[in-house]
Amino acid sequence: MENTFRNKNSFDKRSQEAKNILQKYTDRIPIIVEKHNSCILPEVDKCKYLVPKDMTMSQFIFVIRKRVKLNPTQALFITVNHSLVTASQTVGDIYENQKDEDGFLYVVYTSENTFG
Repeated sequence: MENTFRNKNSFDKRSQEAKNILQKYTDRIPIIVEKHNSCILPEVDKCKYLVPKDMTMSQFIFVIRKRVKLNPTQALFITVNHSLVTASQTVGDIYENQKDEDGFLYVVYTSENTFG
């Protein structure tokens, strides 16, 4: 993941952007979605998402599946900070516990369960 959002944008720029988003959209969570470097799935068509705090991870995974254009037989695994997330958790709960110091929640997707 050499061309990641973190590598393309300075910490100050990312932090300011997240701060602006959170001030303007108080009921939303800023998320960056990136493909794991070993993943054979297509790239997601956009990396920045602004989702409701009460959206469950299963709902968010459905959004990512549509964006990547997966068929129903293809597996998709989502990790945050190298750990699989529980589908029933809300994005807001995960954000509170796993957000990056720049204010974004970083989500990585892969086609294989490479994390245990």
